[in-house]
Amino acid sequence: MKCILLEDVQKLGKRGELVEVSDGYGRNYLIPRGLAEEATKGKIAELKEKERSRKAKNEKAREEAEASRKYLQGKIVKVVASAGEKGKLFGSITTAQIADALKEQFDVTVSKKEIKVDEHIKEVGSYPVSIRLFPGVEAEMTVAVEAG
Repeated sequence: MKCILLEDVQKLGKRGELVEVSDGYGRNYLIPRGLAEEATKGKIAELKEKERSRKAKNEKAREEAEASRKYLQGKIVKVVASAGEKGKLFGSITTAQIADALKEQFDVTVSKKEIKVDEHIKEVGSYPVSIRLFPGVEAEMTVAVEAG
């Protein structure tokens, strides 16, 4: 019996996959628990259409991320923070502050979770950062911290 999984099932497959299972396992376990539905011609066609749509959406998102990477690669984003006499900051620069500065200066929205800083930014100066725009697409930038 062919089933379309509605949830991830351990040792069987992920949500949205078309799997071949025994009749008893499908009718007595998967379908009653809402883990799968019987695969009819219409549902298989619908599944393939969703898969095509998802791939097209992913491809478009990847292209947009590539364009953003080309735009941001090697640029310098400036962050102003209050600092003491010797350039030591009161606190440190967070990824949220970097994300806000990117939005303000380059009009690019990036989640603070997608910004990778190698070291804590606690002094005035320049620091390299990596921004993950899409899985496998990263832009390398520099954060210039200035005393304000």
